[in-house]
Amino acid sequence: MYAETLSFPGASGDSLSGRLEQPVGAPWATALFAHCFTCSKDLKAVRRISRSLAEAGVAVFSFDFTGLGESEGVFADTNFSSNVEDLEAAARFLAERGNAPSLLIGHSLGGAAVLAAAHRLPGIEAVATISAPSDPAHLVDTLETAAPGLAERGEATAVLAGRRFTVKRQLLDDLQNQRLLDLVRTLKRPLLIFHSPVDKVVGIDHAAALFGAAKHPKSFVSLDGADHLLLDDPADAEFIGRMLTAWATRYVRRAPERSLEPGVVVVEGGPRGFTASLRAGGHHLLADEPESAGGSDAGPDPYELLLMSLGACTTMTLRMYADRKAWPLEAVRATLRHEKVHAADCAECEAREGRIDVIDRDITLGGPLEDAQRTRLLEIADMCPVHRTLHSEIVVRTREISAD
Repeated sequence: MYAETLSFPGASGDSLSGRLEQPVGAPWATALFAHCFTCSKDLKAVRRISRSLAEAGVAVFSFDFTGLGESEGVFADTNFSSNVEDLEAAARFLAERGNAPSLLIGHSLGGAAVLAAAHRLPGIEAVATISAPSDPAHLVDTLETAAPGLAERGEATAVLAGRRFTVKRQLLDDLQNQRLLDLVRTLKRPLLIFHSPVDKVVGIDHAAALFGAAKHPKSFVSLDGADHLLLDDPADAEFIGRMLTAWATRYVRRAPERSLEPGVVVVEGGPRGFTASLRAGGHHLLADEPESAGGSDAGPDPYELLLMSLGACTTMTLRMYADRKAWPLEAVRATLRHEKVHAADCAECEAREGRIDVIDRDITLGGPLEDAQRTRLLEIADMCPVHRTLHSEIVVRTREISAD
């Protein structure tokens, strides 16, 4: 995966800063992510969820609303309605780039914003909210407590999450005028609601109200023990990313993908890092290097993939042979390791100089097999096609072809 920093004009004309988390290889969908009130795209939970989706092939665009983070503009002049308009502007910007979003994701008040914006964006196929309020007006009490006298004076300084913000009464008026549940009742899109039953900022009753108003298909996932900003335990955000991916595959149409001939594998690398996307038929995998080697550990390294290939071929070959012989092989496991050793240290190797590759393959055979059957199965392991390929002369032909 890799991130691309982008800027685009917001609804009021200010330049807004965004980040597009891209998977290695072509994404099968694009998600637009709205962060929580006074937060930014750099909130750790937003980054973790976005990266989890990118690892699964979904591009994710998150941005700082007007006056927040790295975006231009005056926060005091914004409100809930202007945030929804910024979301529309972001969606138009992505569409112009060829990344039109089909999935909306919103955290806290950002969740309420994506529910409101979905009606204005015909290309959106599904919506997911995280710790979202069912009524944006619930924030009014928080603002009036954080900024005493705001309603009377029309402007005040509020301390929110340890930071000082100037807010105006127009924000309160706009929040109180929202009728979010009416919009949810007519959403006409699949909805996934994440919420913690112990959320102290936006209570679980808000999730119940959203779920009750929504029409099917709708889903609810409990974030048991999670805090509102998903900062206490990184696993909470990673869990959301995995669940979102699984859910989206059911409701978001995949971008058309060129079909591959049987036996053809396509591997794509990104502009930075070592992460590679591997595709064979309709199957997708990631390869990477461990963090100790400068990678991000998003998948097995190339040698681990080689061992997996040999191990898979071994277990398949033994299963096929045992079934043909009607032998009681109940389970088979292959554990493989690879290392480079000095030829002089390898007693069974023909080469006596330099370094050579050694693969240790330990096989566990389950079932009431006779000793002779176990011995024969170990012999058959050396006959698996990948094993024989590794021991035969191999020619790799490399040529450059033009990009499509």
